[in-house]
Amino acid sequence: EGGEGSSQKKMGRGKIEIKRIENTTNRQVTFCKRRNGLLKKAYELSVLCDAEVALVVFSTRGRLYEYANNSVRATIERYKKACAASTNAESVSEANTQFYQQESSKLRRQIRDIQNLNRHILGEALGSLSLKDLKNLEGRLEKGLSRVRSRKHETLFADVEFMQKREIELQNHNNYLRAKIAEHERAQQQQQNLMPDQTMCDQSLPSSQAYDRNFFPVNLLGSDQQQYSRQDQTA
Repeated sequence: EGGEGSSQKKMGRGKIEIKRIENTTNRQVTFCKRRNGLLKKAYELSVLCDAEVALVVFSTRGRLYEYANNSVRATIERYKKACAASTNAESVSEANTQFYQQESSKLRRQIRDIQNLNRHILGEALGSLSLKDLKNLEGRLEKGLSRVRSRKHETLFADVEFMQKREIELQNHNNYLRAKIAEHERAQQQQQNLMPDQTMCDQSLPSSQAYDRNFFPVNLLGSDQQQYSRQDQTA
């Protein structure tokens, strides 16, 4: 008996195959049981976890059963907004990814073209070029050479003009210095010419008669007066 009881306990409730129940009565009973259990689980989830839960169930007869801790309509609107936001984010991310992929491919292509053009300008990898490409490359090189030559001539002319102006400025400054030197030499020459004349005048007079030109000695004035008085008496 004990073995039979234990075997019955082990058998217990077996797994139910998940498929549509064909018996209408059994299907209705199962619907009521599972519906009540689902509503209970939704309530417990909303209370225990403080989650916003909305449950909507329609029976085969079209009868509505619902549960929501807030509001079924508000929860559905929130669900729509969340779906729209996720959809927009995904679409934006996809659009950005496509845009950056296109830009990166475009930049890689431009870099490759520029590298090939530089090699062609240096005279490398010309075997893959056609006659038309070679003519275009030749025209580009000629235009580039003409620009380089014109720029070189402009630079040379500017340098020559600057040097000419600098030369004129240096000549003017040199002339000014020459004039100053000549003026200084003339002043020294005049000073030297005046100094010997004064020295000769001082040396021609005796030391006893070194007097001022505006002063006359007394003896000279006396001899002249005596001569004049003698002439008067004779007359």
